[in-house]
Amino acid sequence: MATTADVSKTLFESYWSIPPDQLGTLLKSAPSGLSAEEAAHRLDRYGSNTLRDQARVTAVRLWFGQFRSPLVLILLFAAAVALIVQDVVNAATVLTIVIGSAFLGFFQEYRANAAMERLRARITLEVTVRRDGTPQRVPASQLVPGDVIMLSAGALVPADGVVLDAKDLFVNQSVLTGETFPVEKHPGAVAESSDLAQRTNTLFAGTSVRSGTGTMMVVQT
Repeated sequence: MATTADVSKTLFESYWSIPPDQLGTLLKSAPSGLSAEEAAHRLDRYGSNTLRDQARVTAVRLWFGQFRSPLVLILLFAAAVALIVQDVVNAATVLTIVIGSAFLGFFQEYRANAAMERLRARITLEVTVRRDGTPQRVPASQLVPGDVIMLSAGALVPADGVVLDAKDLFVNQSVLTGETFPVEKHPGAVAESSDLAQRTNTLFAGTSVRSGTGTMMVVQT
């Protein structure tokens, strides 16, 4: 009898080689999707379907970052030498230029970072997922393993998973495999040793649907 560790290893290392019905059994899911209650439980367990955010740039870090330029360091050294030889006028001139340049760079970078944060907060990718047997629009960040997603032309694939059904489903995955043309996806199972380009039953996060329709079961978020 397979242990929990064995099942987890199978799912995360070779899920493309498992027939969809067996995969659904392992994930305790079905073509009708998960219940809202179960999805919420799995979200707590697995976490949100998002990339880890980079450390936020603070105003203090931005300010001190203005003085890391070699040219600025040279000017500060020159100002220090001028003060040592008591050339106050030249020292003040150099320091005024350096501080003025630092303030200008600081405010430009601060405004750019603030605008980026506002834009990021406004952009939310939503997907159509089956919950309690009915299609619902939810943020992609709330997807969990076992969710069933409905895809159509123009949609971004929000997680890794397998195709449950497809009709002329072509996906652009050049970002991963370098393939020039979209590839057709269809349900089934492929060999465990298949590389990315050969996994015709698998959809990957970050790729996009070029044409057709289909549904996929999320395996990894």
